Amino acid sequence: MRSNSIRDGNKSGNKNCNFAKNISMKAGILGGGQLGRMLLQAAANYTVETYVLENDPHCPAAHLCHHFIQGDITSFDDVYAFGKKVDVLTIEIENVNIEALEKLEAEGVKVIPKPSAIKIIKNKIKQKGFYQVNEIPTSDFVVTHTKESLPHHHAFLPAVHKLGEGGYDGKGVQIIRTKDDFEKGFDAPSVLEKMVAIDKELAMIVAIAQDGTATLYPPAEMIFDPVLNLLDYQISPAIIPEKVSWKAEAIALKLVKAFNSPGLFAVELFVTKDEEVFVNETAPRVHNSGHHSIEANYSSQYDMLWRIMLNYPLGNPDAILPSAIVNILGAEGHSGDAVYTNLDDVLSMDNVFVHLYGKKQTKPGRKMGHVTIMHTDYQDLRYKANKIKHTLKVEAKNN
Repeated sequence: MRSNSIRDGNKSGNKNCNFAKNISMKAGILGGGQLGRMLLQAAANYTVETYVLENDPHCPAAHLCHHFIQGDITSFDDVYAFGKKVDVLTIEIENVNIEALEKLEAEGVKVIPKPSAIKIIKNKIKQKGFYQVNEIPTSDFVVTHTKESLPHHHAFLPAVHKLGEGGYDGKGVQIIRTKDDFEKGFDAPSVLEKMVAIDKELAMIVAIAQDGTATLYPPAEMIFDPVLNLLDYQISPAIIPEKVSWKAEAIALKLVKAFNSPGLFAVELFVTKDEEVFVNETAPRVHNSGHHSIEANYSSQYDMLWRIMLNYPLGNPDAILPSAIVNILGAEGHSGDAVYTNLDDVLSMDNVFVHLYGKKQTKPGRKMGHVTIMHTDYQDLRYKANKIKHTLKVEAKNN
């Protein structure tokens, strides 16, 4: 059956396509971006029938699922109707309709992670309060409701102002260093966090099985673009003192277990020069900081999430080799049909793996793909990461 709002992969016209006969579980993904795309690529290793709900019929994940349903992931009706089609449901972005997920869960649909965890994490005010209640080390903060209230917290500066809901990929975040920066703040419920003197930024990915079993991936060090506030490149496993690694693991595990939910969680942490470790934010899903795991770890973050959703044993998160990730971002000043300049030069490099997300349109700073580099020598990883960053460009055909 086909319509404008649903794509049925079983009606491909290939008479030899018999995979539907052996499919035992129906799994849904809310959101069809690059994370959904890579999750679906990993699904090919399992006996599962896949569904995607997304507004854009040309999204990166649309052609890789068995069933594509066009709809709004923030709509109660769309999410509820979608969820009734599947046995297990997950997300690739937090901005989903929680009320529909709660109703689906009450009616027996397995939602991973639980709606209660997503509800906390999608709102930065609730997220910071959750850290406080559960004694998770995090930077000091105050809650603001209007831009006009910011001057009352002048003594709190320098600080970072984060929109309570709706921010992503560096959007919804403003640095407030002096009183002159108050105008940059948000006129909506937000969190004002006291700025931490950061020495390193880490990401810890934690997997929790349906029976509560847990495993952690080696920590990754994230290096951010100071202008776009997006991940520029990262190194994994991070080169950090053993004491810091133990702290990061203990804090991330304590935090994730407090959600009392199966799922895959990415915990972003700050490390100070005094080797203190603070939680910055948490994501209840596969994450940009875990892309390297596709090639560089025995069980990728995407494979791990399928194991959790299908109630299989957790995989092995250990690194096969050290790795680096470089984000492929749309070039400044370029908007339109995407053209990848010098792609052949990058593909010719040893131990380099290019992932393009299939987005036809580029714009400045848009995530268009990533490149993973593997090597035993960390110096080589950094050298190639820097070289790729300055070699591979995503430009617009008509610019």
